[in-house]
Amino acid sequence: MSHAATAQAQAPFTAPLHVPMPATLNQPLHMPIQAMANGQSWGSDDLHPKTLRNLLGSYPTGVAVVTTRTPDGRSVGLTINSFASLSLDPPLVLWSLVTHSPNLAVFSECSHFAINILGSGQEELAMRFANPKITNKFDDVMVEETCAGIPVLQSAVTTLLCEHDHNRQTGDHLLLIGRVVRTASRPGSPLVFHAGRFTSLP
Repeated sequence: MSHAATAQAQAPFTAPLHVPMPATLNQPLHMPIQAMANGQSWGSDDLHPKTLRNLLGSYPTGVAVVTTRTPDGRSVGLTINSFASLSLDPPLVLWSLVTHSPNLAVFSECSHFAINILGSGQEELAMRFANPKITNKFDDVMVEETCAGIPVLQSAVTTLLCEHDHNRQTGDHLLLIGRVVRTASRPGSPLVFHAGRFTSLP
């Protein structure tokens, strides 16, 4: 998800620099493709949702709580790890919500939402906002109110306040695009989700 800028420094050499290449790197790059023995094809065709979930779990992600407020003033929040940077200019982010979520209408119709990126050690907070049995997930949680009237978590390492740009249903999820309008951050390492469990950066 990161975007890295590269800077080209002026070379201090007045002549081309020749670095000897290992013999193995001098071999042709085009190698013949060999067919699988016994007529077998590459890979597996097991696309069962449980299988795919386990496979995709090999890709570590961050953890965030998305928050918004309904027109009648009710605060709504849920835990996600389906979050990505989409564009820097304009500043756009993307996250997704399963279409059978009870909060689908709230987020699909809201004008603003906030992405609260959790820090290492905030597993309990992540689990709280992921638990459908907790009626008011904001009880005993320190929050602030933004200029757009959206509640945000004070303890998040990074918070992105977004205008709801647009959304689109794709497969069994709703993709939501937000345009970042305000940000806040504090020092801290991110909480990480990998292979079905919380962890942190080494």
